[in-house]
Amino acid sequence: MKLFNISALLSGLIFGVGLAASGMTNPDKVIGFLDIFGQWDIDLLLVMGSAVFVTLISFRFILKRDKPFYAPLFVLPVSSLVDKQLIAGAILFGIGWGLYGYCPGPVIASLAYLHVNTFLFAAAMLAGMFVAKFLFVKK
Repeated sequence: MKLFNISALLSGLIFGVGLAASGMTNPDKVIGFLDIFGQWDIDLLLVMGSAVFVTLISFRFILKRDKPFYAPLFVLPVSSLVDKQLIAGAILFGIGWGLYGYCPGPVIASLAYLHVNTFLFAAAMLAGMFVAKFLFVKK
């Protein structure tokens, strides 16, 4: 197995364990965060804040390198344009997130719990991504 594949596997494992340990694989925690006028749960904000903090510090050192450890070059966004497609996608993502409390990372990690609803959500999410690719992604 290539070193890049092992790195991706370990990164995904650390991410999944972190999501589970922080409770972010529980849709009720996410719904609690989104319920700002009810019993607001700050946990998601702390998890996201921690991730942003680590990224802000580590990217200063990472981006000074000529290339990533396991790839030939850095692939960074080239556009900062906020267009209708971005806004529509963000709204749809937010609606799906708010309705069930899952976004892509946590739903994949939550498949390990073997709940039928999680598998249904993951299948619907993948179907939505497939449809969106053909409807919206510029070729």
